[in-house]
Amino acid sequence: MLQQLTYFISTIGSILISPIQLLLMFGSMILGIVFGALPGLTATLGVALLTTITYSMNTNTALIALLGIYIGAIYGGSYGSILLNIPGTPSAAATALEGYPMAMRGEGGKALGLTTTASSIGTLLGTVAIVVFAPLVAAVAIKLASFEFFLLAFLGIMLSGTLSTPDTVIKGWIAGFLGLWISMIGRDALQFYPRFTFGLNALDSGIDVVPMLIGAFGIPQILTVLINARKGDVKVESVAKVRPEWGTIAKNIPTIVRSSLIGVGIGAVPGLGEDIAAWVAYGTAKRTSKHPETFGTGEVQGVIAAETANNACIGGAIIPLLSLGIPGSPPAAMLLGALVLHGIQPGPMLSIEQPDFIPMVSAIIFLSTIAMWILGMFLIKFVVKVIKISPSLFMPIVGMLCFMGAYALGLKVFNLYLMVPIGIFCYFLGKMDYPIAPLVIGVILGPMVDQNLRRGLMVSQGSLMPLITRPFALLLVIVIVLMFVSQSRIYKATMAKLTSAILRKKR
Repeated sequence: MLQQLTYFISTIGSILISPIQLLLMFGSMILGIVFGALPGLTATLGVALLTTITYSMNTNTALIALLGIYIGAIYGGSYGSILLNIPGTPSAAATALEGYPMAMRGEGGKALGLTTTASSIGTLLGTVAIVVFAPLVAAVAIKLASFEFFLLAFLGIMLSGTLSTPDTVIKGWIAGFLGLWISMIGRDALQFYPRFTFGLNALDSGIDVVPMLIGAFGIPQILTVLINARKGDVKVESVAKVRPEWGTIAKNIPTIVRSSLIGVGIGAVPGLGEDIAAWVAYGTAKRTSKHPETFGTGEVQGVIAAETANNACIGGAIIPLLSLGIPGSPPAAMLLGALVLHGIQPGPMLSIEQPDFIPMVSAIIFLSTIAMWILGMFLIKFVVKVIKISPSLFMPIVGMLCFMGAYALGLKVFNLYLMVPIGIFCYFLGKMDYPIAPLVIGVILGPMVDQNLRRGLMVSQGSLMPLITRPFALLLVIVIVLMFVSQSRIYKATMAKLTSAILRKKR
């Protein structure tokens, strides 16, 4: 612990004495806030576009930029929610329920001050969770064998599909397994045998993750914004002076702590992300409130709960990313792709091979949070002017960055041939209510599923007995089987009968 604290402090010191890194931190934070504030430009898209730009940077500098735009975009979504009643990002949708009524009665500055402070506190508490839990999870994970990692990755894909589309779980699973198949294109890592290459030499190395993710997130977002472009000027509610409102924050400490725990917990589950965390925290705040009837009319507690949770979720999503190599949210999945691009392989061995990495990430998030608070307090007028611009005007620039980013990775024209069809395909998948997050999680976790299963079978000489003879593996198998069974017609019919029988007895 003392060594980690030393790494943490040394990283902070090295950034503070570097004007270039400080400038990059504030610049990426401003860019992130703009991406979050403008409807149609999300945190995932921001991290995706910046990943290719940071390709030539060293890892430390690249992380400053990537984490800055990630944190800034999650926070920046509250601007559109409060001032326009149009969430800039999905994670800020719950904020609009209370933030916009506050702006309508002339308290827009107060609402933004609360969201800025609550977001900062939530991010800091998420950082504490990274420092405390990531090494613990890694210490447990290092004792696991190949079959356990196969089951963990497979469960991550299934959870992502299940929780992304609770009404149509099968569609979420189909998207996840489609991503799993895409990840297997190319020569396999164990025996170098070509799979699904169709005789194309360009596919021997597989599909690069970053162009794939840029296409999956960027192209559909561009098409959606351009097709649904709003006409006319954007009406932005007036903003008074932004104040931290420390007294109000102090009164809502129980809400902040509870929402932070919710955010960290949900962030650690693959595929959920910040938007789910915000809704769960908002719903919990409403249920536990002494005056739930005031929610929907500009209740301060609702704003604080949603913004604390969606920012605390950042830390939660990074915990499994660093300790297991399993991202907890779509932006974290993109961040994982960026780390792999820079030669960093997250997982149980990360804390052993690079013991300074987790403290370094925590230190960067800590300083980025302070930068976010400073910018939120003093640059609100600038951001308000930016969100008056129609998002459709930014889409040509975003499209150009998508093409440049996909091509810059290895200078392969073939990446462009892949990115565009994948983007159009994902757009139509979204129109048919197939979620993109499970597909992305499937692409990211696919190699982990494939390689660990085959490696485990090699060690066991083709036997599947370790799946039931190893306690943790057996537990994971039971969970996966129960998830499949829970979607069967027999199970649903049985549960419906039991529920109706219980209701009849109560009557």
